Amino acid sequence: MPAASAQGTTDAPAAFELGGAVRFNYAWLDYGGSSGVEPELVRIDARGNAGPLFASLQYRWYDGFDAVHHAYAGWAIERAPGGASSDVRVGIQQVPFGLLPTASQSFWFGSGYYLGIEDDYDLGVVWQRQSGAHRWHAGVFAGDEYGTGAEFDRYSFDVATIEDLPYRERTRGIVRYEHGSGASGRETTWGASAFAGRIENRIDGGTHAHTGGTVHGQWVRGPLTLQAQWARYRYANPEPRIAMSAFMVPFEIATEADVPTLNVAWAVQRTGWFGSITCYSNASATLPVDRDPGLRESIQNVTGCSLGKGRMLTYIDWIAGKNMWFIGGPGIGVRDPANDGWHSRLNVNLGFYF
Repeated sequence: MPAASAQGTTDAPAAFELGGAVRFNYAWLDYGGSSGVEPELVRIDARGNAGPLFASLQYRWYDGFDAVHHAYAGWAIERAPGGASSDVRVGIQQVPFGLLPTASQSFWFGSGYYLGIEDDYDLGVVWQRQSGAHRWHAGVFAGDEYGTGAEFDRYSFDVATIEDLPYRERTRGIVRYEHGSGASGRETTWGASAFAGRIENRIDGGTHAHTGGTVHGQWVRGPLTLQAQWARYRYANPEPRIAMSAFMVPFEIATEADVPTLNVAWAVQRTGWFGSITCYSNASATLPVDRDPGLRESIQNVTGCSLGKGRMLTYIDWIAGKNMWFIGGPGIGVRDPANDGWHSRLNVNLGFYF
């Protein structure tokens, strides 16, 4: 079960920490050659607490744009060592949906990330509480982190405003429950999440429903971790597609789809030169519910290892995908008859974290 945050303990002295990271990336694409070694990211982290109050900020600079990752402040309502804990957070923060912190172990994430249902950060208020085996989240979000679908320079994926599909995210409410049990290297967690909200047509001001739900579980037995999740999302706009954007580029996805995920990982601590090695295979798919001829299932698999040594963390991933955006595909859950096959890429990311 994810540990409760140590920030904001009511008996802790005031503290402030600065950190950051610098990362470099190499990619070889079977549909576009090699990128060579390039700077990928510079980021700064800041967090602090004073009594029951705490705050956290992360800002990122990529090649060609910069974006906020998160920026929130919180209040620790209840925090007892070994007992129940709860807090409220306000600001740009992770949307508590599905497996947390992510439904993946790889640098590349799973299909849900590109659909805006994994590692999504929006502007809102979230209450969370953990008591024994039980963990709850409840939140209300005002929209995406920038309040406009016309801003494509962002880290997490949100509804994009484009000429043919002029929508943006509006208010959304979300609830999540997780139950955890186990000890001595044997741990089982299971849970469910659901949200309901709306999107807005920026031309006529009309709104349409935006809903989603998921069931999820994780099993840890010593070095072995298994994750399983089944999610469904739905945008009720009249078109069979909607646009999403991040990393400067908009693209289209199916408006309603099932998103199954199955991950396996094996972690080894302190082996040889490396402090840690985790190898994994992350499989996910996007299965459109609508039978529109312009839609088609998308599949992604990421197989690789992360290698840790002190402040250095390296990901070596082989990503294979079919109809999958960011791996040579036209979008997610959409069909391009001229580009309907499998594509793959080798990705190596070397990061130094401070």
